[in-house]
Amino acid sequence: MTTTDAAAYATYIAGLPRVLAGAACLFRDAEGRVLLVEPNYREGWALPGGTVESETGEGPRQAARRETAEEIGLDIAPGRLLAVDWVRGPGRPPIVAYVYDGGVLTPEQFAAIRLQEAELLSWKLVAPAELEAHLLGSLGHRVRAALEVLASGGGTVELEDGRPVA
Repeated sequence: MTTTDAAAYATYIAGLPRVLAGAACLFRDAEGRVLLVEPNYREGWALPGGTVESETGEGPRQAARRETAEEIGLDIAPGRLLAVDWVRGPGRPPIVAYVYDGGVLTPEQFAAIRLQEAELLSWKLVAPAELEAHLLGSLGHRVRAALEVLASGGGTVELEDGRPVA
């Protein structure tokens, strides 16, 4: 590739639409309740997780593990991919959100949770029937779809704005 071709390609790449990526883990207790965290920087609750740092070469699975360790102090390898959600938003690029199975935590693991105080106010376990009261926007639908995948033993669900793609 010539220098001119490389420069033209770099210009082309720089002009492509931006897409953000986030990754989270879905942790449960033995009763099936879901672990949620309360961020201090936005409304509502969330799953432990955060932004994929693609500039460092990090992938979604690595981001879910890193963010979980940072946010709640548990360094647990994520299980299988449960859901991928294409989330549109006003005033920002779309987000591709990955949800991994974090597994069923033991009482000892719950006791070991240490919140990242710079970002989180608290955590709690929420019954599946109460999730939509805590999770705003498409996140509630995304978590519900991930729970359905777990219950059915099915594969990964593809979502757009929290709704299954036909």
